[in-house]
Amino acid sequence: MAKKPNILFLQVDQLSAQSLGTYGDKVCQAPNLDALAEQGAVFETAYCNFPLCAPSRFSMATGRLCSEIGAYDNAAEMPASIPTYAHYLQAAGYQTALSGKMHFIGPDQYHGFEKRLTPDLYPADFSWVPNWGDEGERDTNDSRAVLVSGVCERSVQIDFDEQVTFQAIQHLYNLARSKDGRPFFLQVSYTHPHEPYLCRKEYWDLYEGVEIPLPSTPALPADEHDAHSRRLLGDFDMLDVEFPEEDVRRARRAYYGSISYIDAMIGQILDALSAADLAEDTVIIFTSDHGEMLGERGMWFKKHFFEPSLRIPLILKIPGRPSQRVRTPASLVDLLPTFMGVADGVGWSSAVEELDGEDLLSYLDADANADRPIFAEYLAEATTAPIFMIRRGRYKFIGSADDPPLLFDVVADADERINLANDLDHKGVLSQFESEAAQKWNSERLSEDIRLSQRRRLLVMKGAPKGPAPRWNHDEDASDEVLWYRGEGGYNDWAFNYLPVRGSKS
Repeated sequence: MAKKPNILFLQVDQLSAQSLGTYGDKVCQAPNLDALAEQGAVFETAYCNFPLCAPSRFSMATGRLCSEIGAYDNAAEMPASIPTYAHYLQAAGYQTALSGKMHFIGPDQYHGFEKRLTPDLYPADFSWVPNWGDEGERDTNDSRAVLVSGVCERSVQIDFDEQVTFQAIQHLYNLARSKDGRPFFLQVSYTHPHEPYLCRKEYWDLYEGVEIPLPSTPALPADEHDAHSRRLLGDFDMLDVEFPEEDVRRARRAYYGSISYIDAMIGQILDALSAADLAEDTVIIFTSDHGEMLGERGMWFKKHFFEPSLRIPLILKIPGRPSQRVRTPASLVDLLPTFMGVADGVGWSSAVEELDGEDLLSYLDADANADRPIFAEYLAEATTAPIFMIRRGRYKFIGSADDPPLLFDVVADADERINLANDLDHKGVLSQFESEAAQKWNSERLSEDIRLSQRRRLLVMKGAPKGPAPRWNHDEDASDEVLWYRGEGGYNDWAFNYLPVRGSKS
């Protein structure tokens, strides 16, 4: 391309790669994403670096692992002093805008975006601070997600994504008429198909008569789960719970319906891009912040390193380039250098600091590097110590100071049922991973930093009932009444307060 191309970054929430046709699913109806995959580069193995909403986005935005920037959980402040891809692109001459969810925590709600076109969905304060050792009752992620699933006429999540789409489309038309000659970076960030597993009837009906597949691995008894899975299921109040098959199929059908819904929204964005005569000058990137267990092993949501929770779709479409499948592994920390590779040339690297990601453009014309390592972390609730993941080649290692290690051959054992950590034939492989993890992370020091951060933030929030609570959300006063969740009242009460379809039977 003769000039710096525009960049349209499309992001969804909690979409596992395995749920899309381009990654092998036989049920999902997402024609716009299918077409994007047919025209672009599909990264066959892409992971998030932290299977939880806010931290995943913080590592993605900064190109650095969360342990390095203090972004430990869904209520950890994103430091204003750490550059994001929006800052880097601004410095490279781009105008930057965000429509939708980013889940920034703290007073800085821009982080390099010149314009925010919508509010955010969740609290920007410390409402969701974990407290290791004394978690209390969880107000998110419980069995209602499965039991209260199916059809709805309207939900707050639908309200939000409709606004995200409207504002993004308007922004594209404004760009087409603007006298600002800078290329644009527009991030459009949706909340679907994040639970609740609810969708509108027109998308539910797409799957009428379709055999919705059950999980490959059914619910396991407590003694067959690893330590972290048991903690998560206990936290969700789902340990040793086996939902009826009809409930599981209904929730999974609604999840497919939510994907079809968000595919339709993305179709509107792409249509507007073409109508505004911007498509030929725009690079498009599509991904998700993390995946979704969707009933595999009896687990739902995310927060684990199993493939459904960790593996994400990643599609890169560059005008004029042929489509291809890329076998080199990638992760979300690669997005910042990749955006800059689009802006400033292939092989870009930061002159400010060393990043954890690389420019993925370098891998488009290169031989596959199947042994490229991918790193991920989990530092949030329902654990007592940091948990680390390393994927290299066919093996995935998961380790923690408080849990027995896990080692899977994800090529031979796609469902990750056989833990090789105690297998004598894999003793050397395990030892290498453990040494690498110990060299990369100081678990004891990181635990101390996390616990201190939790205590500090809990104290900040402790005074809120005695006076006005901080309301850092974009373009809001503390007294504003909004549709979105602001940490007041129960999250699940808010999330499941949806408008049903009159007379419907889901």
